[in-house]
Amino acid sequence: MKHKHVFFDLDRTLWDFDKNSSDALARLFVELNLIDAGIDNQDSFIKIYQKVNEECWKAYRHGLLEKEELRFRRFALAFERFGVFDEKLAKRMGDGYVDLSPTLTGLVDGTMDTLDYLGSKYDLHIITNGFKEVQHIKIDNSGIGHHFKQVVISEDVGQKKPHPAVFDFALKASNARAEESIMIGDDLEADILGARDAGWDQVYFNPEEIQHSEKIAFEVRHLSELKSIL
Repeated sequence: MKHKHVFFDLDRTLWDFDKNSSDALARLFVELNLIDAGIDNQDSFIKIYQKVNEECWKAYRHGLLEKEELRFRRFALAFERFGVFDEKLAKRMGDGYVDLSPTLTGLVDGTMDTLDYLGSKYDLHIITNGFKEVQHIKIDNSGIGHHFKQVVISEDVGQKKPHPAVFDFALKASNARAEESIMIGDDLEADILGARDAGWDQVYFNPEEIQHSEKIAFEVRHLSELKSIL
């Protein structure tokens, strides 16, 4: 068996970020009474926030936005799309979101079965760019923590995926070698190209069938397809 170590991304690969995030935003929309603040449509707000959040995370990953600024700036920018300029409300929303969202437990379809299957054959690990203070909460609350021998969070490395230092750190922490490791993730740049450039095999988890021209080792639409690879 070539591979001995299987490394997963967390958000959108195992932990259902989109569902959990939307649920948290819907609750905070009501709790913070955003309608009275001038944001009259919950669904529109969530869609706009999701787009802004992706832009902010990309900037954060490339070192253009600091962590603390990201936490609140993404909400301030989303509010501005509705003509609402309220930094205090953005900070309340940012704090409430970071407190609430990691406690939610939705998992990507097939997560439990896949981890049960792979856990009997490989050493499983996580590599994530998420905030240190929330990623362990997500893992523990959703009941998947016992599957993983190592959880590597980019903040502990001082770099973010796809930087090769993150993958080197993960190998050392897991006592693994690149040629016996494989990375599974939904982010083509951060997870897949990062792993490829580090000399690892990769599985691009691509449920939306996003078109690309990159040469990668494997691609799946559902986690259950991993059973045909590993």
